[in-house]
Amino acid sequence: MTGTTWRLRRSAAIVCIGLTTAAVVSGIAAAVMTGTALAADSGGHGDHDDHRDHGGNSRDHGGPPSTVKGTPCTVTARACVDLAKNQAWLIHSGEVTRGPVAISHGGQGKETPTGTFKVLWKDEDHKSAEFDDAPMPYSVFFADGGIAFHQGNPNNPSAGCVHLAKDDAVAWYNDLEVGDEVPVH
Repeated sequence: MTGTTWRLRRSAAIVCIGLTTAAVVSGIAAAVMTGTALAADSGGHGDHDDHRDHGGNSRDHGGPPSTVKGTPCTVTARACVDLAKNQAWLIHSGEVTRGPVAISHGGQGKETPTGTFKVLWKDEDHKSAEFDDAPMPYSVFFADGGIAFHQGNPNNPSAGCVHLAKDDAVAWYNDLEVGDEVPVH
């Protein structure tokens, strides 16, 4: 094989590889744009999305997830808080498993943050570093700044946390896991 023939074949191979790569990338882009690609993360359940919420109800992917009947909670939530009504719920598979229960939350200047959060960590016998080792039993932390569900008097405002009566705090602690969704309205 002459040097010229070898260079032509090498150039042709490089062009072929380049075209194949471009076709693969183009195919992936087209699949993503048309929505035919499978999502890498399907909510941690290993199932593909069949256009049903966790309660078995059909939902439109064009908007936010549907809510659990009688609550402001999304069907994807595991715990949910309504600050205006001082209520909270535990949710499983789009169904209320506990609640509404009475809560208290942060007062003026120490407001409980709103938004959709994830459980970050838990501590059954937590002591507040900010408030002289004040007890925070059954803490389930869900927002930056040490914001948690924990046992406290539901009649007294907190420094930003969500206070629950003891039985409710135990239920929240036992039911929620790191990564669970927590909307706070």
